[in-house]
Amino acid sequence: MRYRQLGKTGLWVSAIGFGGIPIQRVDNNTAIQLVNRALNLGINFFDTARGYTDSEAKLGLVLRERQQEAIIATKSMARSREEMARDIEKSLQALGTEYIDLYQVHNVEHPSVLERVLNPGGAVDALLDAKKSGVIKHIGITSHIKELFKDALKTGVFETIQLPFNPLESDGIPEILDLAAAHGAGVIIMKPLAGGAIKHAALALQYILEYPVSTVIPGMDSLQQVEENASVGSRSENLTPAERDKLDREIQEQGATFCRRCGYCQPCPQGIDIPLVFLLDGYYTRYGLTAWAKERYRGMKVQPDACTECKECEDKCPYNLPINQMLVEARARLE
Repeated sequence: MRYRQLGKTGLWVSAIGFGGIPIQRVDNNTAIQLVNRALNLGINFFDTARGYTDSEAKLGLVLRERQQEAIIATKSMARSREEMARDIEKSLQALGTEYIDLYQVHNVEHPSVLERVLNPGGAVDALLDAKKSGVIKHIGITSHIKELFKDALKTGVFETIQLPFNPLESDGIPEILDLAAAHGAGVIIMKPLAGGAIKHAALALQYILEYPVSTVIPGMDSLQQVEENASVGSRSENLTPAERDKLDREIQEQGATFCRRCGYCQPCPQGIDIPLVFLLDGYYTRYGLTAWAKERYRGMKVQPDACTECKECEDKCPYNLPINQMLVEARARLE
């Protein structure tokens, strides 16, 4: 397994990390097997979140016993100091560890949210308190909005950034990587297979690792996936021309009809969180988290059936997606 420095944290992380979303759908015994096998193959970076139901708890079954071999990252959607402090304590209890290596502000979707978490009384205050007391070691941020990292990194608070990047979603990546390097920030890559849309997983992971990223975190829920992904982390060669052609053909066949969660379609005049609908639909169709996706869908403040087909979202979408039709299809699955 190759290891890379996680920015100015000083931590050395495996090129391939363990994404903790799919582990929600396996039982405890399988989770134990997966995490032990990952560690034995040299994977040392494990990413989870408060919002991933029992993911923290399942990872903790092993990581609390082998923490010296692992770097644990989790995250919270909390925006206030009080809420974040409460979530940090919940994460520690679920994982069963005395500290967490990296705690991230999760899914900052708008500059106003970034401002909120940074303001006095915001979530960052709780993270700084926890870092001072030693229960977390480093602070990071995750987002699907690449432009947002420019302002986030300027603050000097965040030691890592986590963003989606894969052969289907590569626009603007070099600029963000240069910015992260300039600020000494570690780069964690999520959605490396575009939520399961890319089938040639090894080629996609190798493609990403040819860029100056710290670690790539594909989700895993089988021993075969763990072993195949770990093998990519041990490979030092770049893609061959034949492999690159094979990956290019798949990307062309996939087309461009999927949501990148850039957020340009927002705000919806009716208040529908359009990117969230498509995110949940992706969890339903690609990750198999059907019950979880439906539960989150039912909890949305404004349901997609409020759509009036004004098509303002389609006019603003830089990818010319047929958003109205995509919403209809997502509703049919999630309702």
